[in-house]
Formats: sequence, structure tokens, C-alpha cells
Amino acid sequence: MDDLFLKAPVPKAYFKLALPVVLGMVASMIYNLADTFFIAKTQNANLVAGVTICTPLFSLMLALGDIFGLGGSALISRLLGQQKHNAARQASSFCFYAALLVGAIVSLLMLLNENFILRLLGTTGATYQYAAEFYRVMVAGSVLIIVSLIPGNLLRTEGLALESMIGTMVGTILTIILDPIFIFKLQLGATGAALATVIGYAFSDLVLVYYVCYRAKFLTIKPIGLKVNRATFSSILVIGIPASITNLMQSFGTALLNNALANYGAAAIAALGIALKVYLIVMLVMVGFAFGAQPLLGYNYGAKQMHRLESVIRFDLLIEVVAAFSLSLFLIAVAPAIVGCFMQNAIVIRDGAQILRCLLLTTPFVGAILVFTTLFQSAGQALGAFSMSISRQGVLLLMVLLVAVPIWGYPAIIWAQPAADVGTFLIGGLFYRRFKQKIKKIITKKPG
Repeated sequence: MDDLFLKAPVPKAYFKLALPVVLGMVASMIYNLADTFFIAKTQNANLVAGVTICTPLFSLMLALGDIFGLGGSALISRLLGQQKHNAARQASSFCFYAALLVGAIVSLLMLLNENFILRLLGTTGATYQYAAEFYRVMVAGSVLIIVSLIPGNLLRTEGLALESMIGTMVGTILTIILDPIFIFKLQLGATGAALATVIGYAFSDLVLVYYVCYRAKFLTIKPIGLKVNRATFSSILVIGIPASITNLMQSFGTALLNNALANYGAAAIAALGIALKVYLIVMLVMVGFAFGAQPLLGYNYGAKQMHRLESVIRFDLLIEVVAAFSLSLFLIAVAPAIVGCFMQNAIVIRDGAQILRCLLLTTPFVGAILVFTTLFQSAGQALGAFSMSISRQGVLLLMVLLVAVPIWGYPAIIWAQPAADVGTFLIGGLFYRRFKQKIKKIITKKPG
């Protein structure tokens, strides 16, 4: 492992770890676009809006998985860098079984509170039926979605990014195949879309667990980590919870925008849903590079190789900003045509293209935000990670909506997220400056 994490040229190590994650994210992007495409082909705006309203539900499941997936991988990367292999093995076992337990509890609670949650998400009389159909299946299979985040993230701490990608992609491909069968041939509509997703995640889980059992050297799902010491538990949660809040804030942010647009009709919500799906083209590529680099950041920080860590950070920032700018420039140019591929509705095309272009303008800032976030997670910087997690799609977005919407109405809604992006970038820059000062102190104190 040292050859890859500590000795290989930074670009070589970076791309070896990051490219499989990016490809996995691209596969996820294709699924998201295909899912929206198939649902939109029903030409039922209420159905599209109903599924869009449930988007925060999916983000919630990912957030719960991130507590132990990202929290665990951040800790395990540092432990491996410190050559504490037994502690890494125990932590991986704990994360897997903790996610199973949390997933089961959350699934039960959400099934018992369906009506309250769907109303909270912004359903109306016209969209409730479709949202409820999607909701019930997704919640019933939520354990499978939550647990998939654990082996998928932990495998990359050993440099097994390719295996993590394969496990993710096989489930995604299966979902894409099942989507049109369930939605159109079997006439299951929103239920079919959710069912295809759950089955795909179940298949991914099987493949990822296989790789942990037979390819990983230090990871395990054997029940040896059911009891962990307080330091391990707190180390996972202190980073896992901020990572989880990032996804929760995504749910919260989407719900805020859905509710703000509710007065403008189902077409406005459908336009937002399509714009957000296309926006994922850029976001998932950036997230792929950021998460791909995370084990490299954590390992070098744990090994106290600060000069190399600084080189990785600089290269990570360069790739993120260039990728964001290039993809966004292209999508801004073809926004109406892309939105029109999903629905032949003049209002949806107009509004969707406008929303998409607004979101894309600040993606270079988002790229830097992702670097800051994964760096703080990898280095165990709880305050920085927490601040980043609550800002972009949480506190700052809410502040902009509360202040600007009563004054400017609809334009304020679609410009709220870009404004929050810039604000979060500035906050991240301040924490990064403090982190660089810490690195310099470690370098100064290091013998030789």
C-alpha cells in the first residue's frame, strides 16, 4: 500500500484511486438521467413531480450510510497510514453492523410516519399518490441502500477503488435495465422506478461484500467489531455525522426549493427535478474525484507526510475546478435541448433550462468546496467538516430563501443555491487557511 499512497507520483496515485470512483459516479449519473427520462416519458407532470418530491428521501438514506461509510473510511485511512491494521479491521466490522441496525430502525419509523413525512416534503393532492407509491418501496428497501455505502467506501481505503466501482456499477446497470420493464411493460409507474432501484442496490451489496471478504487484506464484515472503544466510536461519529449532515442538507435544500416552488405549480417542480438530474452530470464527476482522493489525503495525513499531502491538495483543487468549468460550459450552452429530451412541455423546458444554467454558474466554487470537505473529513477536522456540511444546502440556502424570496419571488428561488455556493466557498477558504497553518507547524516540528 505504501507504494501507491506514499511513493507513487501524485498524479498517478490520484487518478488510480479517483478514476474508478468517477466512472462509478458516471454510471450513477447515467442511472439518474435514465430514471428521470423513463419517468418523464410518461408525460405525467404529477408523476414526475411526485418522484422529484421524494428525492430528499434518497438523500436521507445516503446520509445515514455516510455516517459509517465516510466516517469509517476517514478513520480507517488514517489508521492504515499509522500501520494500525487490527484497529482498522475492527472499525470496518463495526461500521457494517451499525449501518444494518440503523437502517432497520429508520425503515420502520418512516413506514409508520408516511403521511406526515410526505406532507413535510411538499406533496399536494395531485402528487401525493405518486409520491406515496415511490416512498413505500424505497423505505422498505432502505436498509439495502444504507448498507451499500459501507463496503463501497471502505474498499477504497486499501486502494481497491476498481472493485468498489465494479460493485457500484453492476447494480446501477441492473437498475437501468429494470426501469423501463417495471415502469412501462409491467405498468408499475412510480412503484416500478423505486423497485428497480432497490433491486439494483441489493445486487451491488452482494458484490461489494464479496470483495470485502475475498479481496481486502485488512477489512472484514466478521462480527469482531460489535464492541469498539470510545475513541474509535467517537472518531467515526465526529466525521461521519458531519458527512451525513451534508447529505441531509441536500435533502433539506431540495425540500426547501420544492416547497418554495409549490405555489408555481407541478410544472415548476418538474422543471427543478429535471434540472437537478442534469446538474448531477457535473456534481457526480466532481464528487467522484473528491471521494477518490479522500483515502490518499487521509493516509498521508495519518503517516504525517505533510509535503506530499500539500501536493495532493493542490492537484485535487486543479482537477476539480477544471472539470467543473469544462462540463458546466458545455451544459450551459445546450441546456434547453437537454431539458427538452425529458419533457415536451414549453414551460418545463424554459424553467428547467433557466434553473440549470443558474446552478452551473458556480460549480467551480463547488469543486473547491468538495476538496475542503473531504480534506477536513480525512484529517479528522470536525469543526471544519461540520461547518461545510451545514452551509451550502442548509443554513446559507435557508437564509437566502427567507430574505430574498419575499422581495424578488421566483428569481430569488433559482438564484438561492448559487448564492449559497459562493458563501460556503468563502467559509471553506477560512478553515483551509487555518489547516495550512497547522500543516506548517507539523512540518516545522518534524525531525530532519
